Amino acid sequence: MSMAQQAEPAVTTPPAPGPKETDGRTAQRPLALRLLARPEVGVFLGAVAVFVFFLAAAPSVRSGSSMATVLYQSSTIGIMALPVALLMIGGEFDLSSGVAVITSALTASMLSYQLTMNVWAGVITALVVSLAVGAFNGWMMVRTGLPSFLVTLGTFLILQGVNLAITKLVTGNVATDDISNMDGFGQARKIFASSFDVGGVQVKITIVWWLVFAALATWVLLRTKYGNWIFAVGGNQESARAVGVPVTFTKITLFMTVGFGAWFVGMHQLFSFNTVQSGEGVGQELIYIAAAVIGGCLLTGGYGSAIGPVFGAFMFGMVNQGIVYAGWNPDWFKAFLGVMLLGATLINLWVRRTATRR
Repeated sequence: MSMAQQAEPAVTTPPAPGPKETDGRTAQRPLALRLLARPEVGVFLGAVAVFVFFLAAAPSVRSGSSMATVLYQSSTIGIMALPVALLMIGGEFDLSSGVAVITSALTASMLSYQLTMNVWAGVITALVVSLAVGAFNGWMMVRTGLPSFLVTLGTFLILQGVNLAITKLVTGNVATDDISNMDGFGQARKIFASSFDVGGVQVKITIVWWLVFAALATWVLLRTKYGNWIFAVGGNQESARAVGVPVTFTKITLFMTVGFGAWFVGMHQLFSFNTVQSGEGVGQELIYIAAAVIGGCLLTGGYGSAIGPVFGAFMFGMVNQGIVYAGWNPDWFKAFLGVMLLGATLINLWVRRTATRR
């Protein structure tokens, strides 16, 4: 064989086909873990457990009228819990939301009655006032850099004092006058406080509004640019600003959304009872926040959903009415709420850790 002869190239055998290697970033997680990653899953399971418990403990809950009452109680909490949840996802929370509901109702009632105007004039003015309160909270927080806890705590105390002082000054009493005989009352009542018949059961219109607002909030969070902004400012405000998210606009409008919710619930209370007690609303802000937290929203922001607070509000309504139907002492209601809040928080923490574990 000649030394000039070239060596034949070695034949390379291709590797046997096998499973495609993936790293932690591309690995497909099991369906169960992906479901657990949803913030509303934990509260959904909790709501089912509470529902089943009271079905067994209080047989009267099983009737259609009882369930309508439960859903009504849930809706009055849930309508406000939705904007509060959006605000919490955005990294803030509002301690003035409870008394803001009463401020809205007092404004509409006194303006209409004392000035002998159509109630719609009071309703529209109350909307402007409620949005202004929300805008003030957001602007003050952004402008000063103070925590929303301090800003809204100040607003809470201001509104609480103003509600009592102005009501006594204008009406000479702690409650507003009856507006049921005024022009426009019937029309406004149909929108905010009417009922309709479903299979012989009277269902409050607030239940429908609650579900409509929940669907709208879900669409905003998951399908719009504004929803992305909410998650961004709640997750990391400075990073969001660095990539062009209008942080100031997002924060202020979220507080104004809470103002809108306070207006709507305030109008419901006014047109349901025809009058408003000026000292009410204190403590309700904690119920709204608790419903959002139970629904999977984090106090630190950047995580949550609009569906979770729906189930959270349902749990509140179920416990509130279930205790009554079971014939138990209603003083235990707040104790149940505390247990629910702690339990839901621990469950949500476990769910998140399980879902993010690789």
